[in-house]
This record gives sequence, structure tokens and C-alpha cells, in this order.
Amino acid sequence: MGVKTARALWRKSTLSHSLPSPWGVFFSPEDVDTAKLEVRLVDGPNHCSGRVEVLHKDVWGTVCDDSWDLREAKVVCRQLGCGTALSAPRESKYGEGKGQIWLSDLNCTGTEASLTECEAKPWGDNFCNHVEDASVECSGEEIPEPGPIRLVGGPNRCAGRVEVLHEEQWGSVCHDSWDMDDVQVVCRQLGCGDAVLAPIGAKFGRGTDTIWLDDVNCTGTETAISECQARPWGEHNCYHGEDASAICSDSGITVSTSVRLVDGPNRCSGRVEVLHKDVWGTVCDDHWDLREAKVVCKQLGCGTALSAPRESKYGEGKGQIWLSDLNCTGTEASLTECEAKPWGDNICNHVEDASVECSEVDVPEPGPVRLVNGPNNCAGRVEVLHENQWGSVCDDHWDMQDAKVVCKQVGCGSPLSALGGARFGRGPDIIWLDDVNCTGTEESIFDCQARPWGEHNCYHGEDADVICAGNCPSL
Repeated sequence: MGVKTARALWRKSTLSHSLPSPWGVFFSPEDVDTAKLEVRLVDGPNHCSGRVEVLHKDVWGTVCDDSWDLREAKVVCRQLGCGTALSAPRESKYGEGKGQIWLSDLNCTGTEASLTECEAKPWGDNFCNHVEDASVECSGEEIPEPGPIRLVGGPNRCAGRVEVLHEEQWGSVCHDSWDMDDVQVVCRQLGCGDAVLAPIGAKFGRGTDTIWLDDVNCTGTETAISECQARPWGEHNCYHGEDASAICSDSGITVSTSVRLVDGPNRCSGRVEVLHKDVWGTVCDDHWDLREAKVVCKQLGCGTALSAPRESKYGEGKGQIWLSDLNCTGTEASLTECEAKPWGDNICNHVEDASVECSEVDVPEPGPVRLVNGPNNCAGRVEVLHENQWGSVCDDHWDMQDAKVVCKQVGCGSPLSALGGARFGRGPDIIWLDDVNCTGTEESIFDCQARPWGEHNCYHGEDADVICAGNCPSL
């Protein structure tokens, strides 16, 4: 019996014994209430931090920290209504429990509503002792105070330029050695979820005061950036054009894999390169065909795939070969949606670099819609032309479906974010559209439902913005 079948049967309560899986077992209905396993955090500073204990056969017992990480902690915090998981301490941080060690080798994805939905060894089956008791620290029911770190210049508190407080003065962080491990710590410290991107080059504007930190080197497990290795406070060789930024999952900004075509005759033909961990790398041509090329052309807003050249037609790349054995259907909006080997797992060399040739050589003229005040022509405040006058769009009901149509219309590929609140500045003229409601399939924003031209209940502080994938290698 497969795992999915077993789980389905369990949910229908038709099984009365523990269910097998290739890895371990799922909890059975005779062991726990089918709604949720009882769990608590004890010996911590509050009910949202402490040693994890679970109830089995009316006896409380601990959880062994084998394979214990933030994914399991996320489930515990969610189950207790304690907000976001900040850390998953191991080695009995909150003291050694007594009696039973009920669970070991828990394997959650982090999306489960209860520990009952995670895989684990059978109850009481472990080689652990209480020095290995697992703990959890959650953000609590309220978002924690940012403390000595903040993100500024972004659309909300979970995305922006990183600033730290030292000697009662806020200052920025230089982007030397800045990567996703550093951002993971920043996001955890702010209670903003997981790291999404680690932008460099002052993507959210340049700071104006001191540059406090340089060469920050976190492992990703720290609870605060102050615990990471770095140069001494204020010692650096940077300027504010190198200010580091962070984008966290709770910012609402979702990002598809950045992709580009290089060394070709135009932006819509060339060698395929993808961005991973802030490093550009190539794609191996194993199983490379028009289906994969179709996804790349769609993602870049470059029309139809004409060919999928192999064997480094546009020259051999350097450095990493990130992807191999891609298997797309051709309908995906981004390469992230295609099956592939794990990042960097391949036996290829650069003579096998994949390329793409798309139908659209140039970005189409924007026509009656444009993006202004952004870092490039594919990000900015949305403006539409009506009666020979440009005007903005109100952010009421503004979402990714609307952004998808705008990005398509201006030839900028897939949408990365649909922002509101005049992220790219307030428009100076009329507000033309409000309550825009696109399905995402329209060819133009003018095909979408909306209030009549010029009818709205907004002000320019509610101007809608868009960030598209095209011409946006770092976002």
C-alpha cells in the first residue's frame, strides 16, 4: 500500500493499526485524536517557547532532536497558535525532561497543521536520552518587536534595506559576502518567515548614515545577526551603493527563478543562465528541448520558442552548472515549476550548455501602459494612458493576476510582485483606474474588469506598483 493511500484510509478512520511508509510510520488513530496530537512547550519563558512534549497514552513525553529543525518547529508553533517558528534548539536547551522519550526522527515539511501529519519512528522507538530533548521558540501570538534590526525602504517591514542599531544609531550593512544564510537570520530575528532573496547593490535605496557591518558571515542557524561573524563595528571598505537588503517570505513577495539569455544577438536568444544563491550558472542540455525553451521564452516575455540549441551554441559558460535533466511540459510559467535534478547535481561540462532562441527579438512597445520610477522598465508605478493623459491605478484589490497582465502587456515576462501603497512613489496626475480585477489571462489591463475611467475612492498614497521578471536579475 502506498503512503498516499494509507494516509487517505487513515483520514477515513478505516484502519486500526499503525500505517507503514518507506521511511517510518504515520501516527495511527488508536494513538491520537484524529484532530491533532496534544503538544506543549514547557520550562521556557512563556507558553510559546520551551521543551517540546507530546501526550501519548495519557503520559507526557519528550521529542528526540534527531533530524529536528525549523520545519518541525513551524508545525509546533502553528499547532499552538504561537505565530512563526524563530528557532529549533536542540540538546535540551530548556532542560532535560523525565520519563518517556516518545518521538524521534520526525520528518515534517513545515506545511502540516499538526505533528500527526508528519512522518516519525514508532512511539518510544529511539536510541536517545534526555540530553537530546528538542525545543522550539515561536514568535508568539503577536509579531515580535524588531529589536536592534529593521528593514527599510521596502514595501513592508519584511523587505528592504538592512539596518542595525549600534550605539543608539541606525546604520546599514555592506553587501560583501552577503548571501541567503545571512538573510535567513535577519528574517528569523524579525519574525518575518524564511529568506526569499538576498539583494545587493542598495536595491531598496542607499542609506544615509553609518555603515555598521561588513563581511557578515552567518551559518543560517543563528537567532540574531549579532551572533554572526563580521568585521568589528564600523570597520568596512564600502559605500552606500553596496548596502545589503533582505526579502523575507512574510513580505508577500514571491520570486520565480531569475533566468537570462546571454552572449546571443539579442535579449531573447542566447545561452541559458539561471540565478541560484546569488550566483549565475548554466543549464546542462541533457533532455533539453522545445518544451523547456518554451518556458524560458514565456518567463522572459520573449514570445514563442523557435529552437532549443544544445552543445553550447552561444559559447561555453563559466562557473556553476546549476540545472540538469529539466523536464517541463511547456505550460509552466517558470523553470521553478519544472522537474529537475537538485541544484548543482550533474555530470556535465560547459560544452553541454543549453541555449534558447525565441521569436520576439525586442521588448514590445509599452503602448497605453507603463511602469515608472522603478529601477528599470520592468518595475515601477503602474500608469495607463487615457484621453492623452497618463494616470495611476489604485491598489484596491490589486493582486498577482493584475500584475501578470501588466507584465505581459509591457513585455516583461512573469510577475514577481504586486505591490501597493505607492512603493515607487506617488503619481502626480489623475487616478484613472480603481478596483481592477483581472483573471490573469487577458492581453491588456484594459480587458480587465474595473470601475469606470476616473471613478475611484483613492489617493496617490494607494498607487499600485508591479515588479516583473524581465530586466530584473536581482529580484
